Amino acid sequence: MTPPSTTMTDAASRRLLVVADSDSYVKWGAALASTLPATWTSRLVIIASPVMPSGRQLADALAGTRFTASDARVIHLDELDALVDDLDPHAVLLSLRGPFVRVVAPRLEARDRRPALVSGFPGLTIPAVPKAVVYREQTDLVVLHSRHEVREFRAIAADLDVDRRFGLATLPFLATDAAGGSRDGLRPPRPSEGSPRPSEGSPRPSEGDRSDVVFAAQAKVPAARDDRVRVLEALAAHARRHPERRVVVKVRARRGEAQTHAEEHDYADLLGDLAERVPPNLVVEDGPMAEKLARASALVTVSSTAALEAVALGIPALLLDDFGVSPAMINTVFEGSGLFGSTEDLVEGRFRHADAAWLADNYFHGRGADDWIGRLHALAEAREIVPLPRLDRRHDLAGGPLRAAYERRRMLGAYDRSLLGAAAWGLGLAARGVVRRVRRLRRRTLSRRAPCAPRRASGSGPRCA
Repeated sequence: MTPPSTTMTDAASRRLLVVADSDSYVKWGAALASTLPATWTSRLVIIASPVMPSGRQLADALAGTRFTASDARVIHLDELDALVDDLDPHAVLLSLRGPFVRVVAPRLEARDRRPALVSGFPGLTIPAVPKAVVYREQTDLVVLHSRHEVREFRAIAADLDVDRRFGLATLPFLATDAAGGSRDGLRPPRPSEGSPRPSEGSPRPSEGDRSDVVFAAQAKVPAARDDRVRVLEALAAHARRHPERRVVVKVRARRGEAQTHAEEHDYADLLGDLAERVPPNLVVEDGPMAEKLARASALVTVSSTAALEAVALGIPALLLDDFGVSPAMINTVFEGSGLFGSTEDLVEGRFRHADAAWLADNYFHGRGADDWIGRLHALAEAREIVPLPRLDRRHDLAGGPLRAAYERRRMLGAYDRSLLGAAAWGLGLAARGVVRRVRRLRRRTLSRRAPCAPRRASGSGPRCA
């Protein structure tokens, strides 16, 4: 039984440990933790892995949160247990990619008087998929960011017979005013160190100028080289028509830097593929999105969450649907938003504002509907009375310890120190190769039977089954 004096202290000051891996998850975890009331104190650690952010990326990810780069400590996974022993957190926010949650959660879940385990997503999760729930089945609370997401995840969890709590939270990136104000106790965004300045000869916006058109680039979509060049051609055409404004291709990583998803074709490298000379007011920049939106008159993307940040600030947006509206483009959640348009609309400067009914169901439900903090409090209080129950892994059990070692190696890469991980990796790669060949063969067979092209938002084109 916990002594009464300790219980009173814990009730007044609760402790959260944020465990993150990639740049986008560092940003999400830090921003979400920064929305907690003052009764919570938070620590941030980054697990050493191939996708951990560079120093510059870390500064960008933490801009606008309660954390600075010096607050973040990089640790090896094997050091996590000692850290939890020392800190004794009431809750651990596993701000990690899904497969990494499945690696880390079991070692924390098995502890005596374990902390509450929380997980979630840094971006759009519609359409929800079963594996997103399966990866997080050993956590107590999954944080989602819209009523739409909560409905879909609850339905999937019911189908999988997974008893998991889902909490609603306003997307934390929307809690910071990019124009320089602050809300909910967050400090306003600060310029990041090492962010590139506008290219030589390009117009340099004065303080308070909001004339930039910002394109939020994504690593995964569109993936094809020709499609990415097509986007650049449209951006260049708009820049030529409007020499008085900058057109900014906002990227997450510089060449050689890791990010959550691998990027095959870098936009900066593709500028040389344009049919005409690159206009001087078309520039490629990294840095915090809030800095870019502070000077933006419009936001363009395929399906980046930056569209939501723009909407929150009243900045018109355009979601390019030239490549279809499909799960592969991560843009089906925007159906009904009124934000879709083509590269032709981009050239002409036809930007949009979102439909009010769509906003209420998707990410703009109002903070009064948020319940994740209340659910977190309940878990912390329950932990003080009795140990939290075990969270058993019930899916993907085949392979036992060898599978677990393979999953660990897959996430840690060269940072995995275990001999079993090296052995499991060799065996697993061979097995995955066979599985992938079978899947490719199956896809080819199905594509011959039922050819189908992704639909545009306008509804033209065949609808895939």
